[in-house]
Amino acid sequence: MFDLHRIRNPDIFRIYGVTLFVGLAYGISISLTAIHLDALGFGKEDIGTLAAWFAGGLVTASIPMGALIRKLSAQRVLSLGLVGYAACITLFPWLRSYWSLAGIRFLDGACSVSVWVASETFLLALAEAEFKAFTTSLYAIALAIGYVVGPLAARAIAAVAPLTVAFAVAGALALGAALYASLALRARAAIRGEAHAHEARAASSSLSILRKIKVSCFAAFSYGYFQASVVLFLPLYLMESKGITRAQTIVIPAFFAAGMLLFSNLAGRGGDRFGHLLVMRALAVVGTTMIFGFVFLDSYALMCAAVFTAGASLAAISPVSLALQGAQCDSADYSRATGLYNTFYAAGILLGPPVASRLFAISGGALMLYHLAALWAGFIVFSLVFWRDDPRARAELRPAASLEQSE
Repeated sequence: MFDLHRIRNPDIFRIYGVTLFVGLAYGISISLTAIHLDALGFGKEDIGTLAAWFAGGLVTASIPMGALIRKLSAQRVLSLGLVGYAACITLFPWLRSYWSLAGIRFLDGACSVSVWVASETFLLALAEAEFKAFTTSLYAIALAIGYVVGPLAARAIAAVAPLTVAFAVAGALALGAALYASLALRARAAIRGEAHAHEARAASSSLSILRKIKVSCFAAFSYGYFQASVVLFLPLYLMESKGITRAQTIVIPAFFAAGMLLFSNLAGRGGDRFGHLLVMRALAVVGTTMIFGFVFLDSYALMCAAVFTAGASLAAISPVSLALQGAQCDSADYSRATGLYNTFYAAGILLGPPVASRLFAISGGALMLYHLAALWAGFIVFSLVFWRDDPRARAELRPAASLEQSE
């Protein structure tokens, strides 16, 4: 199924190893963040604005990240980002005031985006051209394994120890990933060589890069907006409106990640074969339907199934959209393109929780879910309008155009 012989560079597998550790750390921390803040007495709007501080760090750091990678190397940026994240997540549960939490969340976001941009720059630069979605799908799977196992580990740790211990475990995992990245990766010289070649010739403007990858950026924005809102407020919605217990809500993210884990590779293979944008659109249709229907479900088993399906569709869009971006850009533009891509992802994380928290406070969780479904419906329309942005779609048009001209 996975056809690992398609991946010829061993550094790609090393990035997967780093990503697995990072996913475990994120899986533990994400599943406990809203519950921890709720236990400290913070309201929904405070929880939403603290998420916005995290996203503010993402946005602030993602803009210059391409230049920083060209200057320091992707490996150094990745390692430093992991060390910073480990420190932030270990300190987080010891803080009590809103502003101290806001500051650590901002730094958490800045460190996190450096990890993402550096990892994705490595992958796009090293992946074979015809297997980019396959390669990025395995990256998503490594992350998803962490997101599946992390909440389960968090639940086990929380049952026998304070939450501070669970966050410390997440920090230790991130620190281990930093050590592995600093010692194991070998391709930094080749990637920096591409950056220097880029600087030696006429550089593409950021606007021209954005024009090429606009659909991927919309997908990244939608996913960031959706993910940040759901992670924070779906557990609270389930406890308040559906009667789900606290212990049951902790494992809900694992079902979402399980869908991502099982279907990302299938989505990636489909994107490489049939066109990335076509597959992204089909996945968005399925995911939007799941979000809309979730409001009407009352069975915990059915809710878990719906969350699983949403993960299998909406989360699987992310690696395919990253591969679409890689197919649209020159290799020397990957670091800046990935920085722009993550800027839009961060913007979604920045805007989603405050809006979702306001809607939740005014009218309950159902309206929050409806507006998320409307966002993905907007992406579907956008992908239809700009369907020619997929290089495969343009390639399929050329034979037909040539035939018309010959007639």
